Amino acid sequence: MEKQKPSLMLVDGMALLFRAYYATAVTGQFMINSKGVPTNGIFGFIKHLMTAISSFQPTHLAVCWDMGSKTFRSELYDGYKANRSEAPVELLPQFDLVKEVVSAFDIPNIGKVGFEADDCIGTIANQAKADANVSILTGDQDILQLLDESISVILLKKGYGNYLVHTPKTFFEDKGIKPQQMVDLKALMGDPSDNYPGVKGIGEKTALKLLQEYEHVEGIISNLDKLSKGNKTKIEQDLDMLHLSRRLAKIKCDVPVSCSLDEAKIKFEKEKVLDKFSDLELRGLQRILPQEDAIVS
Repeated sequence: MEKQKPSLMLVDGMALLFRAYYATAVTGQFMINSKGVPTNGIFGFIKHLMTAISSFQPTHLAVCWDMGSKTFRSELYDGYKANRSEAPVELLPQFDLVKEVVSAFDIPNIGKVGFEADDCIGTIANQAKADANVSILTGDQDILQLLDESISVILLKKGYGNYLVHTPKTFFEDKGIKPQQMVDLKALMGDPSDNYPGVKGIGEKTALKLLQEYEHVEGIISNLDKLSKGNKTKIEQDLDMLHLSRRLAKIKCDVPVSCSLDEAKIKFEKEKVLDKFSDLELRGLQRILPQEDAIVS
């Protein structure tokens, strides 16, 4: 019988932390502990993480993080993510503390200054996919460009334990293009949440149609004369931004980070985890810890 491949779950740490924080912050439930430190984001993060582990049963896990707002993308384009406001003051102390909690589980925290979590995820997913089935847990659709036969994407939906799982097949059924064409799609239509415009006046519907016909940005550009006058003019006027947007949209898969399957194997010491919970006064999480077989005590 063929030995089953390990399953590696790569987690977009910021996606989980921000989602958890805002879900409770709207009602002012910051869960301030006796040291005056808010813990609502950390609490929700752990809940999201444990729910995903119990839903998908990965054998291996690593969490990837953004390491500040200055990245090679902000060097390429001043406006990149310039529309984002500062993180709320109650969240600031939770950035470092959540990583301490992840470390208490003996789960690797991975990040590289100058790159985004997505780039680290892309790099490790590609390193690991020959030896493991990789799943990526995030709330960010950008990551769908990484989908392939050994990489699936689990998109977080509202609440806990609600997911939309994408494979290359479901992505194609949904969009009518291949996952790697997602980069060209975003180059054409831009991304308001990351604050780059793409080609002004071209939306998703037109972009998908062009990609279904001409495959990628280069294919579209070399067939400009076959396009409608309107689309031809729009693309010609925004040609530089089209190329720049493509560079901003593409996830880098050659970041200098690595994580061996050995390091990522799920194995934690219950006492160490409970000590960290107790230190931060996180109550009620003990009962959602994974089953005993993941624990080395």
